[in-house]
Amino acid sequence: MWLGKNKSSSFWMSVLTDIKARGEEDILITATYNLNGFTQTIRSVFPESQTQIYVVHQIRNTCRYVVWKDRKEFSADMKHIYTAPTKEAAKAALEDFATKWESKYLYAIQSWRNIWDELTVFFDFPIEIRKIICTINLIENFDVKNKEVYQK
Repeated sequence: MWLGKNKSSSFWMSVLTDIKARGEEDILITATYNLNGFTQTIRSVFPESQTQIYVVHQIRNTCRYVVWKDRKEFSADMKHIYTAPTKEAAKAALEDFATKWESKYLYAIQSWRNIWDELTVFFDFPIEIRKIICTINLIENFDVKNKEVYQK
């Protein structure tokens, strides 16, 4: 476990470099918040690693640009993207979503298209583990429990 003052790419570069120095040759997949420069940092140390951006963060970030009265319908439509059975079906759902909402929320749609490859890595894995890959619930639970221990 590494402790740092922030989640900067330079901090993570030191962590990844340390992992590699300890003999790790590759990391199959990393899951990130899409911090600035983090994907490039990972690839500079472990070039074969796949990076999955947390879908829940993409959803939250996307909804920030949607007015309140549209948010429920918008979110329901968006759900068809990340719950699709395959990457191809997800792409089709994104196009349907864009057809309906792009004229009103262009930036929101572009935010999905701009990082599509990193948002859809989880589709390359068995359905049984996809939810673990594309969300951070396990990590957040671990972090919350640790914060509670440190606060006592």
